[in-house]
Amino acid sequence: MEFNEKLQQLRKKKGLTQEELAQAIYVSRTAVSKWESGRGYPNIDSLKELAKFFSVTVDELLSPDEIITAAENEKQELIGNYTSLLCSMFDVFTALLLFIPVFGNGADKQSASLFALTDTQSWIKIIYAVIIVLTVLNGICGLIISWFDKPLWSKHRLITGIALSVISCLLFIITRQPYAGVFYFFILIIKGWLIFRRKA
Repeated sequence: MEFNEKLQQLRKKKGLTQEELAQAIYVSRTAVSKWESGRGYPNIDSLKELAKFFSVTVDELLSPDEIITAAENEKQELIGNYTSLLCSMFDVFTALLLFIPVFGNGADKQSASLFALTDTQSWIKIIYAVIIVLTVLNGICGLIISWFDKPLWSKHRLITGIALSVISCLLFIITRQPYAGVFYFFILIIKGWLIFRRKA
């Protein structure tokens, strides 16, 4: 018998709904539904809670193959969470561009901060500020999402972060702000490496 069938059987034997079981072991009802439909396995902590709650061993809940699959799933989830968290932190880190002197200013292209630029049209400075603020807000959203078990939200935010980094990098290079462009390019390379490593 597969884990999802065992879990359904144990839950129904106790006369519990998915919601009641979820509350008893401190997980979401969605998690219990996912486990019972065979779309995933609980992490080690949740497995221990289930075994304790139903007075069975972890070995009785999962076959050896399922234990290996559950461990691999948990490892991939953990790597995904760390990747998303690091990418979010890099997005927040781009707030430095608002304050450090990385923008070329004047005919001799002396370094200046965004707010000290005098040789750039105000609408371009506004675009710079908007793209930086959007990137920072995306990073803050990512940090908030990391507290919740929402892998789809995290994935969408990760894609948005990569898109913002690409747009920003191109914007700064096209408008001849190489230091800011290199800054974003460096962050884009790190994010790409983290995501590639996550999938490898």
